[in-house]
Amino acid sequence: MLGAQGTDDVVATLADLVRRPSVNPMGREVAGPEYLERRVGDYLAQRFTVATLPWARQTVAPGRDNIVARLEATVPDAPTLLWDAHQDTVPVEGMTIDPFTPVVRDGRLYGRGACDVKGGMAAMLVAIDRLRRDPRPRRFTVVFSATINEEFGFSGARALVSLWEGGAPGGDAARAIVGGRPAAAVVAEPTDLTVVTTHKGAVRWRVLVHGRSCHSAFPEQGENAIYHAGRVILAVERLALELRSRFPGHPCGPPSLSLGTIRGGVGVNLVPDRVTLEIDRRLLPGESAEEARREVIDAIAATPSSEWIEHQAPFLQSVGLPDESERPVLAGRSPGDLMRRAAAATGRIARSTAARYGTNASVLGAAGVPALVFGPGSILQAHTADEWIDLSEVEAAAAILVELVVGTA
Repeated sequence: MLGAQGTDDVVATLADLVRRPSVNPMGREVAGPEYLERRVGDYLAQRFTVATLPWARQTVAPGRDNIVARLEATVPDAPTLLWDAHQDTVPVEGMTIDPFTPVVRDGRLYGRGACDVKGGMAAMLVAIDRLRRDPRPRRFTVVFSATINEEFGFSGARALVSLWEGGAPGGDAARAIVGGRPAAAVVAEPTDLTVVTTHKGAVRWRVLVHGRSCHSAFPEQGENAIYHAGRVILAVERLALELRSRFPGHPCGPPSLSLGTIRGGVGVNLVPDRVTLEIDRRLLPGESAEEARREVIDAIAATPSSEWIEHQAPFLQSVGLPDESERPVLAGRSPGDLMRRAAAATGRIARSTAARYGTNASVLGAAGVPALVFGPGSILQAHTADEWIDLSEVEAAAAILVELVVGTA
């Protein structure tokens, strides 16, 4: 049952989203009722059906559908704004609260995804409801996209882009909803209601460290993959420390390098024959993913264990988001300027800033859509053990988004 369908209640809408698990398996072979985005997608489909808004699914992978919906402008020849919010959340291991039972306390709503990014999605959904009833002219057509797999691979955003680039077989219904390339995009992420106009990209891949297994009573007969992995780890750490001194003063901070996971060994009485490491190299706008990855590979190749190392192809590769938000594209104004003006009309100052993380905006920007990032909540609360969001910020974000569409240019 949809507690918030057809209403403009930010609390009820956000609670509806949080109580529907949409955990990204993050590349792991896991299964269960909390994984994948189907429940959120079904909720959105029913919500838009009740609201009589045109909508469609775009299947990206089994059980993982982008949902797109459209609210037409009420003035002729209006440009299209894309509002994007991802459906997935990070896993829930280690959380200190019930991740899928939304609780409101002291003006905050707690639960997995409340901040990243169901709070931003709720603001967009409520804004769409309010725009449907607002008597003022809608100066832009709004296409809302709820994309899958942002937290691990951006495959939902890439599939969305294929709708206007002509590479989405079987996506006719979704393509009809989206139409052509949007004039600009607003991507929901927790930005404290600031306007993020530039951010980092990333390249991520797995390193397989091989060895030769044997009984641990005779370790000299084997080749310990964990020892080799240790040398790889130290090489990565040295390069990571060196990267911190590059590009001092860059608004996005320095480029960075991190080892995120390590898996290896099957028992203490066996010499391990394999270790898998996952590497995350964050890119400044304009940095080459290929060159950044090559530098890491070369650093590892310089270790005595190089012959035991295998680098897999990247499972994520995304350029940074260059600052194009000031380019005039909408009604003679830039997306950043329009967003700041909308915030000012609600009594808020939405300053422009840069971010160290990455978002779907970089995929959209690379596809020729000037994109910015905006939403309620703090990135410091994203992915935390007691994730929460300030509900007053969700309400403020919804008001700003409404003003973006119907306010005075």
